[in-house]
Amino acid sequence: MRVATGSNDLDALLTEVQAADLLRLSVRTLQAWRTRAFGPAYVQAGRAARYRRRDLIAWIEASTVSPSRAGLAAAS
Repeated sequence: MRVATGSNDLDALLTEVQAADLLRLSVRTLQAWRTRAFGPAYVQAGRAARYRRRDLIAWIEASTVSPSRAGLAAAS
């Protein structure tokens, strides 16, 4: 398992606090999502959850709603 601290390293493993900060969410939200099998992928390291920076970025991209898609969904 590779752990890095560089802010540009996509394989860096982030703590819950760091991941929540990057997503601008609370740690409690990430914890709740994990119990519901929702949210970004994570690595289970014993009792600790770690988030790969690339997984957080991929989740952000997959969760992005364009104005045109949002309008189509509302019209349905």
